[in-house]
Amino acid sequence: MNYKIIYTLLVIVGMNITINAGNPGSAVTAEKFKAIDLSNFDTNAKASDDFYEYVNGNWLKNNPIPATERSWGSFNELREKNINNLHTILDETSLDKGAVQGSNKQKIRDFYSTGMDSVKRDADGAAPLKELFMKVNAMKNTTDLINTIGYLHSIGVKSLFNFYVTQDEKKSTEMICTFAQGGLGLPDRDYYVNTDEASVKIQQEYVDNIMKMLILLGDQEDMARKTAEGIFRLETAMAKASRKRVDMRDPELNYNKKTVAELKTLAPDFNWDSFFTSAGVSGIKDVIVGQPDFYKEVNELLKSTSINDWKNYLRWDIINTFASDLSDAFVKQDFYFYETILSGTKEMKPLWKRCLEATDGSMGEALGQLYVEKYFSADSKKRVNIMVDNLIAAYKDRINKLDWMSPATKKKAIEKLNVVMKKLAYPDKWRDYSTLDIKKDSYVQNVMRTHNFEFKRNINKLGKPVDRMEWQMTPPTVNAYYEPTLNEIVFPAGIMQTPFFNAMADDAVNYGCMGAVIGHELTHGFDDQGCQYDAQGNLNNWWTEDDKAKFKAKREILASQFDSFVAIDTVHVNGHLTLGENLADLGGLTIAYYAYEKACKDGNAKNEKIDGFTGEQRFFISWAQGWRTNMRPESLKKLVKTNPHSPPNFRVLGPLSNMKEFYQAFNIKQGDKMWRPENERAVIW
Repeated sequence: MNYKIIYTLLVIVGMNITINAGNPGSAVTAEKFKAIDLSNFDTNAKASDDFYEYVNGNWLKNNPIPATERSWGSFNELREKNINNLHTILDETSLDKGAVQGSNKQKIRDFYSTGMDSVKRDADGAAPLKELFMKVNAMKNTTDLINTIGYLHSIGVKSLFNFYVTQDEKKSTEMICTFAQGGLGLPDRDYYVNTDEASVKIQQEYVDNIMKMLILLGDQEDMARKTAEGIFRLETAMAKASRKRVDMRDPELNYNKKTVAELKTLAPDFNWDSFFTSAGVSGIKDVIVGQPDFYKEVNELLKSTSINDWKNYLRWDIINTFASDLSDAFVKQDFYFYETILSGTKEMKPLWKRCLEATDGSMGEALGQLYVEKYFSADSKKRVNIMVDNLIAAYKDRINKLDWMSPATKKKAIEKLNVVMKKLAYPDKWRDYSTLDIKKDSYVQNVMRTHNFEFKRNINKLGKPVDRMEWQMTPPTVNAYYEPTLNEIVFPAGIMQTPFFNAMADDAVNYGCMGAVIGHELTHGFDDQGCQYDAQGNLNNWWTEDDKAKFKAKREILASQFDSFVAIDTVHVNGHLTLGENLADLGGLTIAYYAYEKACKDGNAKNEKIDGFTGEQRFFISWAQGWRTNMRPESLKKLVKTNPHSPPNFRVLGPLSNMKEFYQAFNIKQGDKMWRPENERAVIW
């Protein structure tokens, strides 16, 4: 996992949707009424008791999770529409025999086509990985091990730890090499160290998964079992040295700048020069070591673990990285553990969908460029840009009225807000894939080439100016993010459509969803983590100690509220793990509400009563319907354990129960379940 901080909106990234454009200034039409579908409401539920159920109850009952999905919600519905559009693009491209060799179309065509060739993939089995296994098997000592690890990193196998080049968080104009904990096959350290019945069962299933993969490679069952248990013990030692996810929220704690000489002192038995050489990296002066204690443990493991055990670990890392790209037997076993056991998914997606997602993941901007040309209207970009400006203006008003922020800090907040960079829809300059070589020989080899292309593209940033125009998401993605080291908010084309943005909808609906999304991302720049990054993106606190103390008291109210939410069975939401996203939801919704109110007063928006609901009511309904989601129990438990986002229902109930504006809109009174006493509400923005 790349632990560089990037604050995204959604639980699940990469959700793609199509774009519809229209005239938002038109009179109320049938389209506007469709922006909120009353048939989705559960009229037996009370808005004042469970607003999420009230708005979404019938939809939740009538939309079971398809067998191929972990969860199902409004994002998934939109994603399906978009997948079909992307499928059309890929089908057309795959039939284009005239695509110029070396062009993006040729590369997309051949990548997708080799993935779709299931006959060849089954015939090849794991044979395309033979040279990698030979390289691992030839290792004789620690030097060989480190050389192999360096090479594996260059082709996407992130053995032992995570390594990448990113901005120096305290010198945001420069790029620097960063090392972070990693090397685990399970989603998080807690999966290894927890001893409850559910965790132990997953641990046993994981060992079985490793064993079955090794059997597919040709190992005998008894030896495969023994090897799998050894791999699990090694990973468990790494997990115990890893920081908890809540601790990973602290940027200062995870910023440990060292010279290469100091890195060598930290882990003296790891030949760092050999690693850098084999990975193809040069010119390194300083590095960031995110979690020093983890690398101390890596050093100890180098001394205490036999070369044969390291061979087994690397062999597993290779097959685990590429299992989904191999023959059907590997794909099915990989799916069984990572999707069925960990997430509860019942059936595998059809091959074309899996290859489509892989193409988007490997050459997303090349595919995204075709997508934008065919499906995106620039009018949506213009309309959302106006909304962003309105939200920023509303944010300034709210900052100036805050009772907990000092005048000096308010001044710096406005300065930071004034220079927030906006990126909308798609990059101004598309990524150059000219050095990426895609062939017709092997799908897994093509996947490996895309990994190597991305690795080289990343490390080549070292010593060069920061590319402030780079995007971290592809254009069709239904998501958004705030990047603190660039002080930027980014909204791909995919999110600029209903339910987030509907050009034919009334203003209340658009502010309730898209406006709140914009506000969500802006809030990330001004919360307990955002205060640690200045206007230029440097890790440099700009709050006074008194400001921080007052904010902390307010945020702890919110953390405590979410701690009390029961996600499933006896599993509670982790209020501190999810704190940043919960703060952003509350802040974003609050700012969007006042931006809508201001726009109505200024005559730039309408407060229309539609279907019996006022504009204020439709604002909150719009937010609630955007999060309607059914989740499998396994997926929900995994989310609560590993994800900084709260379950969808609490992303509605949590912020609304703290907003007096919601209370006024729906006449929430003492005794209602949505009611919180005024002194127990988190009022921040």
